[in-house]
Amino acid sequence: MSQLIFLIGFMGSGKSTVGQRLAKAIHAEFQDLDDVIEAAEGQSIPAIFSIKGEQYFRDLESKHLKTIHASEQAKVIAVGGGTPCFFDNMDWMNAQGKTFFLNPSIDILYQRLQAETAHRPIISGKSGDDLKQFIADMLHIRLQHYQKSQTTIEVNSIDFDAVAAIRSYL
Repeated sequence: MSQLIFLIGFMGSGKSTVGQRLAKAIHAEFQDLDDVIEAAEGQSIPAIFSIKGEQYFRDLESKHLKTIHASEQAKVIAVGGGTPCFFDNMDWMNAQGKTFFLNPSIDILYQRLQAETAHRPIISGKSGDDLKQFIADMLHIRLQHYQKSQTTIEVNSIDFDAVAAIRSYL
């Protein structure tokens, strides 16, 4: 049986981008948990949030996370920024495979998320200093969960090669 590799971190930390590149580099399957949920529900994440609320989404997220199992081929899974913070999701991921916390600075997150507010329900309508403060506040709250990851990858610049850093731990 092959391994599961979970990428965790705040929205905009690069989980999907790094996950796709890492999967290609190690000949693994890539899954984005948000894509799995959207396909199963037939709705976008913003639609699920607005119609059924965050609690419904978090229940779905945990349910779909726990349907991911190792197979013959390694899997790289990018999970949502809140996934590790609810239920026993972080403990479950640590028990099932390897967990990597992608940890860019607040400034890098802010740069990446400025243009994403329309597509991300939690930051919808925020901009400028309000967005930056929201990122800092949410990151502070979520950090205790993210730090339960087996490995932290410090992302010190926009073009940091996290794939190479993660591969050194595999």
